Amino acid sequence: MGTMGNIDGIIQKIDHTLLKADAREDDLRRLCAEAKQYGFTVIAINPCWIPLCKKELEGTGIMITATVGFPLGQMLTETKASECRDAINAGAAEIDMVMNLGKLLSGDEDYVFADIKAAADCCHRRGVKCKVILETCLLTEDHIVRACTLAERAGADYVKTSTGFNGPGATVEHLRLMRKSCGPAVKIKAAGGIRSLAQARAMVEAGADRIGTSAGISIAAELGYCGT
Repeated sequence: MGTMGNIDGIIQKIDHTLLKADAREDDLRRLCAEAKQYGFTVIAINPCWIPLCKKELEGTGIMITATVGFPLGQMLTETKASECRDAINAGAAEIDMVMNLGKLLSGDEDYVFADIKAAADCCHRRGVKCKVILETCLLTEDHIVRACTLAERAGADYVKTSTGFNGPGATVEHLRLMRKSCGPAVKIKAAGGIRSLAQARAMVEAGADRIGTSAGISIAAELGYCGT
């Protein structure tokens, strides 16, 4: 078993995640209980579960990240901004919004910029961080660079690899490219397909500041940590 400091260093980078369409109330309660037991500092959920999780996590300091425009990112910009506002009002401390991939691939970078900016501005007016999901598995390297540049210009606090719903998720190569494509003020979140401690460590070494995964418990078990 590693030192507690090493354990905490990994655990505290994990966004303990449950985004399945068939997740039920008991599943969300279990997610919150696991976050408390293992010391995860963030849970990531779909917005309808914010009131339930807020109640379950009351007094713990564990933050709620809510998805916006999830998982396709194809709704109207005004709808995304409204989703941001409603999620924050319900108790979300961070927002993970999905970039409009189709608009980027169509070359409409003005639309992509405005779409991200609307969400980021809504978040920042309320003191909330905005993460932008790029869906890197569906992008060329050039598109990844362009997406990172647009997200940074629009005020994103993080760029994130994937939803986990559209094929392969985070890769070390894409993480490195994202890190090179953003200034130091923009952080990186790796998500999608991260199931092991080795994968999590590789993502951090490649530049990830946060790890989004539903496998946080098994990663903790690899560290020999069973929670408090």
